[in-house]
Amino acid sequence: MRRLSRRAFAVAAVSALAMAPRASSAPGSRGAGTAAGAAGAGGGAAGSTAMRGMWLATVANRDWPSRPGLPAADQRRDLVKYLDTAVKYGLNTVFFQVRPAADALWPSAHEPWSECLTGVQGRDPGWDPLGTAVTEAHARGLELHAWFNPYRVANHTDRSRLAAAHPARKHPDWVVPYGGKLYYNPGLPEVRAFVQEAMFDAVRKYAVDGVHFDDYFYPYPVAGQSFDDAGAYGTFGGGFESRAAWRRDNIDRLVRETAARVEEVRPAARFGVSPFGVWRNATTDSRGSRTQGGVQTYDDLYADTRKWVQQGWIDYIVPQLYWHIGMAAADYAELLSWWSKAAEGSRTELYIGEALYKAGDAAQPAAWQKTGELSRHLTLAKDHPQVRGHVFFGARDVAANPIGAMARVAADHYGKPARTTR
Repeated sequence: MRRLSRRAFAVAAVSALAMAPRASSAPGSRGAGTAAGAAGAGGGAAGSTAMRGMWLATVANRDWPSRPGLPAADQRRDLVKYLDTAVKYGLNTVFFQVRPAADALWPSAHEPWSECLTGVQGRDPGWDPLGTAVTEAHARGLELHAWFNPYRVANHTDRSRLAAAHPARKHPDWVVPYGGKLYYNPGLPEVRAFVQEAMFDAVRKYAVDGVHFDDYFYPYPVAGQSFDDAGAYGTFGGGFESRAAWRRDNIDRLVRETAARVEEVRPAARFGVSPFGVWRNATTDSRGSRTQGGVQTYDDLYADTRKWVQQGWIDYIVPQLYWHIGMAAADYAELLSWWSKAAEGSRTELYIGEALYKAGDAAQPAAWQKTGELSRHLTLAKDHPQVRGHVFFGARDVAANPIGAMARVAADHYGKPARTTR
């Protein structure tokens, strides 16, 4: 079976951008981390602390393990090989997906073992992937950020396939089926409290360097379907001008509460988010980017990512600018400039998410058939001092080095080692 890409769980990035634009409708001052605190994204200077990261995805076995059910020794070997690959290309940070779908890649007190390990949700794999990843990453001078998906429960709608003790089976009223998947309802305060407790079980147990969310808050829109949270809105939505405003407040609360808990539980760690790259189109909001995004995080995922940056609620943001320079619907250069301006003067550090997975893909436009496209991104970013580094999706693509694109980035921009701040 063909493995799913990160964006395939919702809408393909290009397809989303082809859609017509839609109509419009604090934790205090946490000390900013400096893992990417040096000016400039290139990281060419000796001792640079620019962010040089890669995402290591586990949902649907995207990057690792290569398939469920491998012996524990093989899984551990392959995980360590990815860490060695990060070192090989001069990277300094790995974002390891440890809660892909309301499950866990560590012995959790709240949720079952992930099925990506054994093929059976809840089955003990016989080892501790997160504990191993933290230890082995630190031994190689890498930071390890624990990557969590807050609200996705399953990539199907059959609750009987969930582990018998799964919280979603114990609390069916917490769950909303939508678009062929199951999600926790972000509008329920008890859900927000539970998902934080589930995530912070790992943050308490392991010396992770960061807590990381991806782009999934409310789910990506599915044509002809609506997310059924009318009951929660009727109970908790009083005082809001619209359901959309209430939904955004629910996500704001998750972000602010998570930031406060990171500071309390593991103050040396940093908290960051990697959103879809279009906050709003300028045709929707004059403050938005000159893009034609069919998905806008503010309107469709109810994530006001611009506000989080400007209010300094998060330590870093990694917008997924998964398009090439000059793309009509979403020009990388335009979005790079827009996000740089959004981050200017904020304590939130800006890194850029890069679509290494598109390099050499025959289904992609001509720009992605050129070895140097991603290197051009990093060169362009040097003109924007707000950009403190880059993160590449995903780990299997870093290892594969399609059309030599990753090697070109390393040769052009990562000539000197990058430090971390552990």
